[in-house]
Amino acid sequence: MQLGDLEGLMVRRRAGLGLGDFLAVPMIAPLRWPDDVVEQWLYDHGDNGSFQRDYGHIDLAGILWSLEAVTAAELSEMPTGASDDGCIEEYAADPDHWVAVRQFGIHEGVARHWAELGTWKRPPVLLDRRLVTPAGTGLQVVEGRTRVGVLRGRRRQGSLVAAQHQAWVGRPRP
Repeated sequence: MQLGDLEGLMVRRRAGLGLGDFLAVPMIAPLRWPDDVVEQWLYDHGDNGSFQRDYGHIDLAGILWSLEAVTAAELSEMPTGASDDGCIEEYAADPDHWVAVRQFGIHEGVARHWAELGTWKRPPVLLDRRLVTPAGTGLQVVEGRTRVGVLRGRRRQGSLVAAQHQAWVGRPRP
């Protein structure tokens, strides 16, 4: 299954299909992805044009997910998809702004996490670049570009940034 195969499901999501029902859809459940990854990538961005261009060719069933510790140094150099090239640096240019605008609803507590723990509240979604292109190496930010930009900007400012950060990492299924 590829992102394009979700087109009908994304129409239903835009019409009000809730996350719980989305997770139970027969084409989603067999992926056996963590709910948080499904929500951040497929539910929130399955119909995003940039994501379609960058990841539309990937076999979603061929991805195995794990929650991993990734170093701040590695995240500071990590790219995102070609369609959104440069956006992480835009967020890094003013990390305080991007933390400040995330204070309500699902984002409540973001500033506290950065101030007290030097990390994000919710793990971002990263992909092994071999899934994007066979010659790829390292990891790539799929979702969480603002979070990674804030990390980069805070590091440059000399603000508290933890040495390691939790992230969902998708790798090729063996």
